[in-house]
Amino acid sequence: MRKEQNVKGWNEIKTNDSWAIFKIMGEFVSGYEKLSKIGPCVSIFGSARTKPDHKYYKLTEEVATKIVEHGYGVITGGGPGIMEAGNKGAHIAGGTSVGLNIELPFEQHDNPYIDSDKSLDFDYFFVRKVMFVKYSQGFVVMPGGFGTLDELFEAMTLIQTNKIEKFPIILVGSSFWGGLMDWVKSTLLEEKNISPKDLDLIHVVDSADEVITILDSFYKESGLSPNF
Repeated sequence: MRKEQNVKGWNEIKTNDSWAIFKIMGEFVSGYEKLSKIGPCVSIFGSARTKPDHKYYKLTEEVATKIVEHGYGVITGGGPGIMEAGNKGAHIAGGTSVGLNIELPFEQHDNPYIDSDKSLDFDYFFVRKVMFVKYSQGFVVMPGGFGTLDELFEAMTLIQTNKIEKFPIILVGSSFWGGLMDWVKSTLLEEKNISPKDLDLIHVVDSADEVITILDSFYKESGLSPNF
């Protein structure tokens, strides 16, 4: 009797997994349909915990404003903190402001600066990350936590393995990112776990003007297009 109950439970799990495929497909279809219409954008990542009076919140707002002024839209994770600052800067500048929100038990909620027709909600992190990468012409990575690091290394891995087109990855805040990049060079590179060329597209900067210079310089030589 106990064995039959266990088998039934396992079958129920497998059935639920099968139905989940349709939900995953639905998130991909919805994301592709909406984001294919937005035009060239730059994704901005960073901590949801950063407060509006923090220097990195204010710097993110400035970065987003300049990105819009130079012809790009802005994509963020749609939540508070750095994400809110990115959407706010784009909104104030009158540009495209996209929010890819993720349903979480804490921290995450939509910010009010996302364009009403460009706010998407996701249950699955991996679907959301595909949307960040496919329609982004560059990553601007502000200080953040595990989620920010996940998005950063995901992009670096995809570029390294030629799964997506190359685009600039810009780390803003040398005092925050300097230690990580020192370790990458002194340990990963020194131990030959990565190649020198893997670091070619990574830039560490401290100002909004530097972000724009890198983006504009890269796309003077490369055309704007989806990444896969």
